[in-house]
Amino acid sequence: MEDEGYILVSRDDIECGLHRIETKEDKHSPEYLTDIESYIESLWDSLWTLNAFIHANPELAFQEYKAHQALTDFLRSREEGWQVTGSACGMETAWIAVFDSGKPGPAVSFNVEMDALPNLGHACGHNLIATASMAAGLATAEMMRRYKLVGKVLIFGTPGEEGFGGGKIRLMERGAYKGVDVSLISHPGILHNSPLVRTTAFARLGVEYFGRAAHGAKNPWMGINALDALVVSYNAVSVLRQQTMPGDVIGLAITDGGEEATNIIHAYAACVCVIRANSASRLHDLQEKVSACFRAGAEATGAMIKLRITPGYQDHFPNRVLAASYTKYWDSLPDLPDPPIQPPGCGDQRFTWVKSSTDQGNISHIMPSVNASFAIPPGPKAGQPHSPDFKMAAGTKSAFMRALRVGKALAGTAVDVLARPGLLGEVKKQWRRDMEALSKLE
Repeated sequence: MEDEGYILVSRDDIECGLHRIETKEDKHSPEYLTDIESYIESLWDSLWTLNAFIHANPELAFQEYKAHQALTDFLRSREEGWQVTGSACGMETAWIAVFDSGKPGPAVSFNVEMDALPNLGHACGHNLIATASMAAGLATAEMMRRYKLVGKVLIFGTPGEEGFGGGKIRLMERGAYKGVDVSLISHPGILHNSPLVRTTAFARLGVEYFGRAAHGAKNPWMGINALDALVVSYNAVSVLRQQTMPGDVIGLAITDGGEEATNIIHAYAACVCVIRANSASRLHDLQEKVSACFRAGAEATGAMIKLRITPGYQDHFPNRVLAASYTKYWDSLPDLPDPPIQPPGCGDQRFTWVKSSTDQGNISHIMPSVNASFAIPPGPKAGQPHSPDFKMAAGTKSAFMRALRVGKALAGTAVDVLARPGLLGEVKKQWRRDMEALSKLE
């Protein structure tokens, strides 16, 4: 409910589990939009060259040497005076670029992803993520210079997002984000445009069973069947699925089913399991239940079990104050693409849920974050990310142009934080509320 330009918290909002933004309704016109748009358009040729180069030279996690070189060389060549640190924080392909006004103020940041997928290249569109963040960072610095805005803008080259132990987490653990106020990034797809993206938390379980070999016909009673232990656990996980929550995902693959011989009791078997859930707290509960299934296989057969749990990524929680600023700029740009950004609803429906994971999720738990989803024109088969069709779509000029639009909206969001007195306080107030609400669920 609204009263005199304020959004008040009703009982229904509290029962949704999270508060709405308690701030004056944002009717502030995007006064920097014209300058941001024209400046990014002036970078069209150079950014297209970078985008096409990254797409044509896919590199796996933490091996993004060509992308690292191309992006840092580009920033060092700029006249704005970027301070660029290559191979940052002990990672060969991580880098940090800083544009500092020299006066105290907000510190806004953008993350650049660079890695590709095994056998699929840039089927996740990281070339477009890099393009959007580079465009946004450059435009933000230019607006700071033109309008004498105080503070600084940082661009982080974050390697290894695909897989485990992502570069953002390593940068965070090594203090790279210390003093940064907000973090902005985007991700392409084909389904929606939204700055209110929620992602899942995930973890990886590696399971090995050790039994005792024996001849399957002569003396099977002498053996301990590791494969049976795995089969029991697989079936236990299958039974568990009946009672999991709608946001839970369990993916299991047998990686070693024992030797090829059929007349032996198998002494070794192994599998790998990836679990996902809507929140870190729910992931913990699901992990306990799935682990119990694996232990049950060992208990039933007498096999020894070795269970290794590799932490993945936390769920991403978007900041709604930043999202409102992003939406304002996105909607004010010409030729609004489909689908439109939807207004937030209540509870989980206020968010755009993406059933995948990102290390930007970990960032969102230490500072306000936006991970804006944007729809690119699909390929002939309308393939979603992580498909050959999407890889092809991510390399087109139409996808690049959509990434530039995202860069403009991200830049507008950052400039709002730098230029609007009190906005950063609202952003952080909302973030604290969100984190407090999440902690009560854990």
